[in-house]
Amino acid sequence: MILCLAGTSDARELAIEMKKEGYGVLATVVTDNAAAELKRHGLQVCTGRLTSEEFANLITLHQLQAVVDASHPFAEEASKNAIEAAKEAGVPYIRYERASQAFDGSYLSIVDSYEAAADLAAEKKGVIMLTTGSKTLQIFAGKLLHLPDTRVLARMLPRKDNMEKCEKLGFPQRNIIAIQGPFTKEFDKALYKQYGVTLMITKESGKAGSVDEKIAAAKELGIETIVIKRPSIDYGTKFSSYQEVINALMMNNVGKDKERVSLS
Repeated sequence: MILCLAGTSDARELAIEMKKEGYGVLATVVTDNAAAELKRHGLQVCTGRLTSEEFANLITLHQLQAVVDASHPFAEEASKNAIEAAKEAGVPYIRYERASQAFDGSYLSIVDSYEAAADLAAEKKGVIMLTTGSKTLQIFAGKLLHLPDTRVLARMLPRKDNMEKCEKLGFPQRNIIAIQGPFTKEFDKALYKQYGVTLMITKESGKAGSVDEKIAAAKELGIETIVIKRPSIDYGTKFSSYQEVINALMMNNVGKDKERVSLS
């Protein structure tokens, strides 16, 4: 059986593909919504953020044969914990990650961190749309919310904890866009026009995150964009297609085992 970090839509597709190939899969996710989706496909799921020790205990307890880390490109802590746990447990670690993208052209700035993005946005001011999620929202709130001539729009998943965080940080209700993608370029253009956006901030999350559509829509409207680069992590074995991951499991002699484990 394989431990799969499956917090994104394409990660969940990979977990389902591995199951179809005959591998037993124990998936870890953060949200109940992601867990419910995987359970509908007959996968076993562990919900919640895990430390490296908790990952290692899970591997040992259930005699898992490999770790497939398909977490979000910006889930840096989860990946580091999974790498450490796989090493401690002595099982193969295989990284699946969406292919990187190359950006260029006018109206576009590329930065190395959330803090750098917030600092640059503070210089530009205007109507700023954040499409960077809730995890680092406090970084932007601290630097942008109280600036003159500035409106900050938080676009994020429609989850209760996200709305509570926005309220705690001081985002007015009218500046919260609770919605779940992926979206087309046309949808993004309509949204930018509706709010009069002058600056959009996003992450280099890959095509599955609809980053191309967001940037293309902004470019066509002459809206400036700030792109945050992915964190730099030495994953070792890394692939960007489902088949490559399955081939790597075969190369590591990971057996196809549909035995179910008890998570109680």
